[in-house]
Amino acid sequence: MSKRSSLASPRARLLFPALLVLVLGGCQTTSLEDVTGALGVKSEPAAKADAKPDMDALRERYRAKPGDPNVALDYGKALRDTGQRAQAVAVMEQAVLAHPSNRALLAGYGRALADNGNFQQAFDVLSRAHTPEDPDWRILSAQGAALDQLGRNEEAQQYYATALKIVPDEPTVLSNLGLSYVLQNNLPKAEQVLGRAYQRNQNDARVRANLALVLGLQGREAEAEILVKADLPPDQAAAKVTALRQLLAKKQ
Repeated sequence: MSKRSSLASPRARLLFPALLVLVLGGCQTTSLEDVTGALGVKSEPAAKADAKPDMDALRERYRAKPGDPNVALDYGKALRDTGQRAQAVAVMEQAVLAHPSNRALLAGYGRALADNGNFQQAFDVLSRAHTPEDPDWRILSAQGAALDQLGRNEEAQQYYATALKIVPDEPTVLSNLGLSYVLQNNLPKAEQVLGRAYQRNQNDARVRANLALVLGLQGREAEAEILVKADLPPDQAAAKVTALRQLLAKKQ
């Protein structure tokens, strides 16, 4: 097992207080999730009125066919997307108990566990969702995110590296890798990696926000604010800039 960074635990408490990952959504307190999405873990969004009929329909489908793995997967994902994390874990756990070899269910269960803050269990479950002979880069990236949450940054970076061998320069993986370097306080390396992600997809708001975070942590707040508010309506841009400033004020 790789040696933990001495900065990992306190910095993780700063950067991932609500975990997650994810993604972009409203939070009552300012955290990294307000700005970036915290390694892909979703923050708890306010339920949209027009989403309720969909949830009702999914709930009825699940009650009618609780043993159908596809129905359970759809319902569990909808629960995660609406911030009902504990319920998502319960639904996915029952589905996996009924279908222990279903890799799609294992992947969904692992992500639900990560959303709920059960990072070690999430990592273990995700390890069963694919094999070394047939690796899934998305699951590798999710495993890396779980390891980062546990303070095992060097191990996490090995998982991201493996994912990048499958999908070179994939922005979502690079984004997670960049935040992993932030956890180690290696800001120049984080900027380099996130810069690569930004070059690959300049339209990804999360990648821009992660890069903005690193720029701000290095004292380049003007550059950071330009990135954060790019392509946003004025009110949303102002909110993101405010969230970024509040986060940077806590960096010590």
